[in-house]
Amino acid sequence: MRPTQILLGGGGGAPTGQHGNFLGNWGNFGGMKQKGVVTYGIAPNRQYPLAGAANDAVFNTWRRFRSQVLYWAPPMIAGYYILNWAIDRNHYLNSKAGRAEFGGEE
Repeated sequence: MRPTQILLGGGGGAPTGQHGNFLGNWGNFGGMKQKGVVTYGIAPNRQYPLAGAANDAVFNTWRRFRSQVLYWAPPMIAGYYILNWAIDRNHYLNSKAGRAEFGGEE
């Protein structure tokens, strides 16, 4: 008696369907084999999952940056200059000369 023959053959305590037929393994439940399904494969030693990834990353990043820079750069530059002006103005108003000039106003 060879137990592997029973396991590979689908005999023994294999699950049966409503009509007493072997249901098949996972992903192959009952029914006839499909025809016309073509699958392609490639040998593991011929797969290069990161082929060209560094080159594509550099040029794709540059393309995306170039297409979006005009949307965020002008507001960023304007915000920087406005903030810089506000900081300088605050330092002036809190200095001795600023208090002398605008000290009486509140």
